[in-house]
Amino acid sequence: MTRPPQQTHHLPAIALAGPTASGKTAGALALAAVLGQQGVPVEIISVDSALVYRGMDIGTAKPTPEERAAVLHHLIDIRDPLQAYSAAEFVQDATRLMADIRSRGALPLLVGGTMLYFKALFDGIDDMPAADPAVRARIEAQAAELGWPALHAELARVDPVTAARLAPGDSQRIQRALEVWHVSGQPLSSFHTTKRGAGSALPASDSALFSLEPDDRAWLHGRIAQRFDAMLAGGLVEEVQALRARGDLHPDLPSMRCVGYRQVWDELDFQAARTPGAPGTPPNLAHLRERGIAATRQLAKRQITWLRSMPHRQAIACDTPDAVSTLVQAVLQRLDLRAP
Repeated sequence: MTRPPQQTHHLPAIALAGPTASGKTAGALALAAVLGQQGVPVEIISVDSALVYRGMDIGTAKPTPEERAAVLHHLIDIRDPLQAYSAAEFVQDATRLMADIRSRGALPLLVGGTMLYFKALFDGIDDMPAADPAVRARIEAQAAELGWPALHAELARVDPVTAARLAPGDSQRIQRALEVWHVSGQPLSSFHTTKRGAGSALPASDSALFSLEPDDRAWLHGRIAQRFDAMLAGGLVEEVQALRARGDLHPDLPSMRCVGYRQVWDELDFQAARTPGAPGTPPNLAHLRERGIAATRQLAKRQITWLRSMPHRQAIACDTPDAVSTLVQAVLQRLDLRAP
């Protein structure tokens, strides 16, 4: 029996975060199944900056059609890879979706690993300065002369918080962070806090954040390697080749900077440069695997760092045999429901 809307409105929204390969999808589906048995239907809101892109299925570990049929998912396949999608847009979309889901008598379950989105949702986000073409052009000229790692070092001087979460070659985000600094005199990180009075779309008092985190980092590294191998076997290289064949994408787009996609793109570029006139030269899979796994490990490390800055989270050890059941019991307890 499904609860009427007025009986689900009092339940806190549930958020499930965690580093890549920590088991978020399995945990979310298990939660949805158990809550459904309690008469609380669930709809999932994806909190993932890669899942928004159409045609990027393998390298994003996108939920399968069967998984998406079992539980209604939102904010998946809503952008073309040529388009950007910001944290501010996510907050706007997620806020609207949470209201819509509750109006249907269902519970919103926010699931993902894009910690900037979670932080913006919980802490609020102020209106940042608009793009300034002149400032941006100056930054690009500096990058052409000095290289993006040098500009990343400059960002570390004026905005160490933002620099710590960006890779030295993340040109677009480094550029935007420096642009905000030059235009406003304030670090980008200051716009992702409540210091300037930004309102939270999901106050901690009206939400519960659960985090899947490994006690043993080696366990997560093993999962990352297994999943990247499965992606390669499942056609990740071919997926990137198809995206390149469109002709309108380039490696500096946010979509193509996603972990896995950037490494495959770079490897294909490298092989093309080595064998000019021979398009379609297969990549060095051993080298690609090494770089892809290393990049994914770095992503997981940054995600865990973000999570540890969220004191209201309830951490669940994801590297134990009963991780899913522990998560389910914790959520039921938070919602004051009993296991079936």
